[in-house]
Amino acid sequence: MKISDASRVSGVSARSLRHYEDEGLIVPGRFSNGFRDYCQSTIDRVLVIRSLLESGLPVRLIREVLPGLTDGPDAGTDVVCAEFLREVQSHRDRLAARIAVLSDQQAALDAYLREARRTDL
Repeated sequence: MKISDASRVSGVSARSLRHYEDEGLIVPGRFSNGFRDYCQSTIDRVLVIRSLLESGLPVRLIREVLPGLTDGPDAGTDVVCAEFLREVQSHRDRLAARIAVLSDQQAALDAYLREARRTDL
């Protein structure tokens, strides 16, 4: 299917599909005129990519583990999955630390605003 159809079916913009290709995340086929040709397996891969990106994972990590997640069973899948899970856990831990810092900053601002409103009266 053409990029416009792939975009409609996947819910991912044509621009994003081109970006995924530029990043090496997908490799669509080509028609004889050079236009991209997206098969169902590429669309399925796009949906996995979109889900991983929406969860906040970096493209670097997705690029490294995507073959093991979408290319079916092979001997290295357990190792890829274990490494992927460690990376995801690490990413989640960094995110939790950032959330904690932001929560502290929010609490400090709330306290400042409470105090400022008290002295304003």
